Amino acid sequence: RASRPPPSSLRFLRFWAARRPPPSHVKREPKPATSPAASSLPTAGRPPKPKTPPRAFRNLPSSSTHGPAPVHGRGPRSRRPLPPPPPRPCRRRRLRRGESAGAAAAAARDALLPGVGARPPPGQGEPAQLRRHLPTVNSRLIIENLMKYGLLIRAGFWFSARSLGDWPLLMCCLTLPIFPLAALMTEKWAQRKLIRDHVSILLHIIITTTVLIYPVVVILKCESAVLSGFVLMFIASITWLKLVSFAHTNYDIRVLSQSIEKGATHGSSIDEENIKGPTINSVVYFMLAPTLCYQPSYPRTAFIRKGWVTRQLLKCVVFTGLMGFIIEQYINPIVQNSKHPLKGNFLDAIERVLKLSVPTLYVWLCMFYSFFHLWLNILAELLRFGDREFYKDWWNAKTVEEYWRMWNMPVHKWIVRHIYFPCIRNGLSKGCAILIAFLVSAVFHELCIAVPCHIFKLWAFSGIMLQIPLLFLTKYLQDKFKNTMVGNMIFWFFFSIVGQPMCVLLYYHDVMNRQAQTNG
Repeated sequence: RASRPPPSSLRFLRFWAARRPPPSHVKREPKPATSPAASSLPTAGRPPKPKTPPRAFRNLPSSSTHGPAPVHGRGPRSRRPLPPPPPRPCRRRRLRRGESAGAAAAAARDALLPGVGARPPPGQGEPAQLRRHLPTVNSRLIIENLMKYGLLIRAGFWFSARSLGDWPLLMCCLTLPIFPLAALMTEKWAQRKLIRDHVSILLHIIITTTVLIYPVVVILKCESAVLSGFVLMFIASITWLKLVSFAHTNYDIRVLSQSIEKGATHGSSIDEENIKGPTINSVVYFMLAPTLCYQPSYPRTAFIRKGWVTRQLLKCVVFTGLMGFIIEQYINPIVQNSKHPLKGNFLDAIERVLKLSVPTLYVWLCMFYSFFHLWLNILAELLRFGDREFYKDWWNAKTVEEYWRMWNMPVHKWIVRHIYFPCIRNGLSKGCAILIAFLVSAVFHELCIAVPCHIFKLWAFSGIMLQIPLLFLTKYLQDKFKNTMVGNMIFWFFFSIVGQPMCVLLYYHDVMNRQAQTNG
């Protein structure tokens, strides 16, 4: 009985009600005397031994109309009912290897209440059926596309003769490490008090501004490929964000050190590792680490898992190839057979946008998985970087605000630390701080897309700024309907059905029109 799960409350009462002693008017049979020798005999033919109910149920009123049932050994009920016994302590099951506390609690709940909250066996249920059917359906669509159109991937997709002409962009990328070294020298001079604080701030502004203007000038002067320009602008934007964090954090460290020297702050509660000055090793590690927020030291792992890194690299190659296959096999033919969405027929534009929604969503998911889940974790493992929260479950976002807070955690932490909190400390409202954060994000989206395409029509800027009314709309709908699915559906509608396909069509036709005018 110890191995059998205890019954529920209702079955528990029925269980003991069936085993209660007979009423007082029922004649009891005398209890046969037993001996140690007789206790070892088999029980065949022996009358069943009456079981005494627990103390908590002895004084319950009898179902008979002839009065209460007597308490064994105490005569008729004349004393106050005894209090219920204290609950028996529940023995906690030890966790198995690799099992979480939540999984153990759920298993214990399912064992206590069979049929309530029970999970389907492995390989069954709706998610398992979706995992089985989705690859089958997609494989059939891929085979039909290959049979109808053939393999459309060009030999020059990964490397072409035009890529050799992008050597100015490569040289620009190789010279970007000069700016972190210049920022380090500025901090060294400020730490030794060779220059004043306002001079160091001015030098940091010049360094961070140059690190953005320099790649923009190189890309606009050279007729390079769009992909090469995007990679250069992406690296330059990351460098700018890191240098801003480096300058901001070191300024706060200098202010804190000066307050400790003056006695305004007790230094006993501050770790010396977190207020030491920058070194060449710390700057190099920060520029390579998968984070945008500078600090003198980071949590580190004990060793590098080489086998795990190899598997993740193979996955990264596979998903990058899958992303290229979807672009060449599906997106390019659809876009080439379309018209400008703002100049052609409205119904044709809707049909192209809906047809592009599925492949662009797959490309986005492959890019997200390859970069945020694979590449950043590979980089963190090689550098033994301990803080690996690169994203959260943004696909379950109930509002647009939650999506922007969860899908890119390094950028979110940078914005909160270097834009949002400084705006709040300077007396700005929360709404104004959010507006400034979206404005900075929109500027960098426009730089990373418009500069490589040599087109400045503010499509990307407008798309990011339009997120602000969607932010308040999804928040209002969630508060009004008290349903998390409303905001999630609106988010996915604007994210995968309208936003990305429309952006692809707009920039593609603008790039094609620009190339036609240049060649003409």
